[in-house]
Amino acid sequence: MPTRADQSRTPYFDALQNYVQSGTVPFHTPGHKQGQGMHRRLRDFIGDNVLAIDLTQIRGLDDLNQPEGPIQEAHELAAAAYGADFSYFLVNGSTAGNQAMLMTALRPGDTVLLPRNSHKSAVSALIMSATRPVYMPPEVDRELLIDHCVTPETVSAFLHSNPQARAVFITSPTYYGATADLPAIERIVHESGKLLLVDEAWGPHLHFHPELPPSATSAGVDACVNSTHKLLAGMSQASMLHTRGERIDQGRLRSTLRLFQSTSPSLVLLASLDVARMQMATEGEQLLTATLALARDARPRLNAIPGIYCMGPEQVGRPGIAGYDETRMVITVKDIGYTGYEAEEILRMRYNVQVELADLFNVVALIAIGDTAESVNRLVTAVAELAREDRAIDMYAPTGLAQRRRQEGSYQLPRIPEQAVSPREAFLSEHVEIAFRNSAGRICAEMVTPYPPGIPILCPGERISKEIIDYVRLQLRAGARMQGPVDGRLRTIRVLAL
Repeated sequence: MPTRADQSRTPYFDALQNYVQSGTVPFHTPGHKQGQGMHRRLRDFIGDNVLAIDLTQIRGLDDLNQPEGPIQEAHELAAAAYGADFSYFLVNGSTAGNQAMLMTALRPGDTVLLPRNSHKSAVSALIMSATRPVYMPPEVDRELLIDHCVTPETVSAFLHSNPQARAVFITSPTYYGATADLPAIERIVHESGKLLLVDEAWGPHLHFHPELPPSATSAGVDACVNSTHKLLAGMSQASMLHTRGERIDQGRLRSTLRLFQSTSPSLVLLASLDVARMQMATEGEQLLTATLALARDARPRLNAIPGIYCMGPEQVGRPGIAGYDETRMVITVKDIGYTGYEAEEILRMRYNVQVELADLFNVVALIAIGDTAESVNRLVTAVAELAREDRAIDMYAPTGLAQRRRQEGSYQLPRIPEQAVSPREAFLSEHVEIAFRNSAGRICAEMVTPYPPGIPILCPGERISKEIIDYVRLQLRAGARMQGPVDGRLRTIRVLAL
């Protein structure tokens, strides 16, 4: 890691620009030849400059899987910006980063401790690495049906009862903005001689403002991933992986990344990472100060709307909420008679406002460095209209589930299911398809994941319970979309053959 890095530099973006400006005649991929062969409908829309740097990894443009030139320089600048020892660009999102972290840290048969609300990319890494998960229960807000983070006490207890575990994997921040007590967890994990890996996909901005929760790298974790595209100015799929200290085998990590990264990465995505790092290292605090001001203006206005609750820093100190990212706007709509899925539909179809996430009781809106007072006002106004007491049940909200909740009482999140066999064994074993409603007691052979947020309800190898069947069917009736199962509508599910 460079000790005195000029963060205004963009070595990789500069290399691409130099190639384009050199006038070199390209007899290499991609076939559109810097836009010349691209159909005008797309070319005119996205512009010649983007197509001009949509190149392949040729001499002078370095190799993402074996960097020695401008990509390596860009990696070193990213490490300096984030307080890491090594940083790596990712073109398959934080999914590739989570998979690479876990595959690097674990060996077949190893045990890893991870929260039950881990992203499905972590479960896919367990399948590929032939390792055994032990799921730690996150803290739950049972009124809002939101999972928060695991506490240091939970981590300590699970390490005590699972001394064979090689690593601890933590999700912080959550999709809903809560952050874990990473400094305390770091002490506990490292005193136990284990590796600490963090899915910080939702926190690429934390390192760049003192009023945001501490970042994973500042807490001394061994490795973490950041989705630069989620809340900063990276393009979609553009993420980073950072490591600190000597516990991570860098050679093994680089070899593992080669398994998950394309040999033909998008150089446009890599350029966006280089420039996004420069932007945050040189202007990050200023940009995030403005972003926080927008969020701090919007939250009390939302909370002043009758029937609406937008959680915020007042939650800090509750179990599983050591810190809170104020740029995350979790807007609870259950008390105005809608599910989150219905509210999402109304906000988009009636007010042309699209939120990031909907669940049974909430919608989540992201306020980021690209927002303005005008865009935030549109959100607040749309939610205020949604909550008007004189509005009848909307045409886009036909289920009545939120209304029935008032009559029937609170819904409950299902308990963590029993793990009967390993994820890999279940995923690769012979299976049969049966009716989902009749599957209680059988061992699941696929992943069942509402998306977003991408947190599995069922993983391969887990025993299906009646409680889970009822909860999943409720989610489907409410409008949730499932990823993972072959039958996305879950009329049938794949289970292990008897």
